[in-house]
Amino acid sequence: MASRSTLSDLTPYFLFLLLTATLGPLLFGYHLAELNAPSEVITCAEDAIKPSTISRLKSALSDHFSTTTTASTTLPQCIPMNPTQLGIVTSAFTLGGLIGALAAGPTTAKVGRVRTMLPGAILATLGPAFEAAAPNLGLLALGRFISGLGAGAAMVVAPLYIADLAPPGHKGFFGSFTQVMVNVGILITQSLGLIWSRGQMWRIILAVGGAIGAVQAVAFLVGGMESPKYLAENGKALEARRVLRRIRGEGADIEEEVKGWSVTSDGNDEEESLLAGNNDSAHNDTHGKSKNESLGAFAVLTHPDTRPAVIAITMVMLAQQFTGINSIIMYGVRLLSSLLAANSALLNVAVSALNVFITAAAAPLVDKLGRKTCLLMSITGMGINSVLLAVGIMRRPVPFILASELVDANAVGAVQSWALAASWIATFIVAQFFPMLNEAMGKGQVYFVFAAMAVVFGGFVTVFVPESKGKKDADEVWGRRRGDRRED
Repeated sequence: MASRSTLSDLTPYFLFLLLTATLGPLLFGYHLAELNAPSEVITCAEDAIKPSTISRLKSALSDHFSTTTTASTTLPQCIPMNPTQLGIVTSAFTLGGLIGALAAGPTTAKVGRVRTMLPGAILATLGPAFEAAAPNLGLLALGRFISGLGAGAAMVVAPLYIADLAPPGHKGFFGSFTQVMVNVGILITQSLGLIWSRGQMWRIILAVGGAIGAVQAVAFLVGGMESPKYLAENGKALEARRVLRRIRGEGADIEEEVKGWSVTSDGNDEEESLLAGNNDSAHNDTHGKSKNESLGAFAVLTHPDTRPAVIAITMVMLAQQFTGINSIIMYGVRLLSSLLAANSALLNVAVSALNVFITAAAAPLVDKLGRKTCLLMSITGMGINSVLLAVGIMRRPVPFILASELVDANAVGAVQSWALAASWIATFIVAQFFPMLNEAMGKGQVYFVFAAMAVVFGGFVTVFVPESKGKKDADEVWGRRRGDRRED
């Protein structure tokens, strides 16, 4: 955990903004795993499920509701799908996520964090409504696609917003909440699937995601506040100070934090002009423009100062997907059913709960051990576990923090979009092709591939990803001096 003094100084308003922002990543995890447990019921293959040791509990909690739902609706109890069609429905979410991630980067740079997350929350409300009321495969896929749009935007903007709000020296700790909430979302949907994967109750599982999206949208409308750092860097230094004062509390010393902003002024306020004057040396970006002039996706990819960061963060995102975890999240019940029969769903809930615990417990390590060390530990662990999982079957929060630390503020949105695009494409590949590859290679042997990829990505992180812990800006992270910046 963070230091005791830091935790005691947190204001209720900061915690409110933190929770509201992280509902987006929670929904990413929720939708990523929502089809896992009830897939047999949704696709009309329920007869393939053998009675489990918790069937009595499931019956007690859901029989009454299932009967009521069936009697009061004309919607079909299930939607016949073959494995290819199920893959399409599953992948529709990742396609929407890719588009949402690409759109969110430039949008958040132009209109701000909250004004980007609010439409995403609305999409996260509408998508599940289509899913829950879907009478056929097409509408179910459309709902998943819309849900993906909202989740993709959230996974770009929420880490940036949290990094802007987090107290100095503890950005790694609070940045880890993004991954913690992803795992909380997975745990929620796996738990609901354990109980409600019967009758038409699977529709309620899908609808719950919309309810969470609605809560987030209302919270943003009622109490959402733009990032003070974003405001300062876009000519609203006085408003930025007021927002920061509310977030930190009336008695907090915010001057040191304000000095770290790269502020500009619109000339309408004397205090804003004075603040801007104190930070003139920080106004030039990689192209000699003011800090509030954001860089586009292709600009960060082509410029020699930002291109290494794009490559580093993108590869870290690919490593997160290609070391095997999403195959368990999306297909774990089917994958493990050969080992544990009907209780594979229960095991998936246990794995999800363990994920939440480990991610939360490891959050303080990001600031204590450093980003690079934690990445290497994670990749090594996934590589070892992939080998063990392969043998077992044959025999019966760091990536999201890096974008805000490896580049200047004017390039963060574009770099995050590239990273999330890579992540969504990798997730799509796992969702679409894992079942086929697993079948073609023989059950479980695909995890040897994941283990080999962990070795490759571990080597990349060791050589090409710099440590950003304790570094005040991107220049210090990459070992550059302000005067040494290269021009195109």
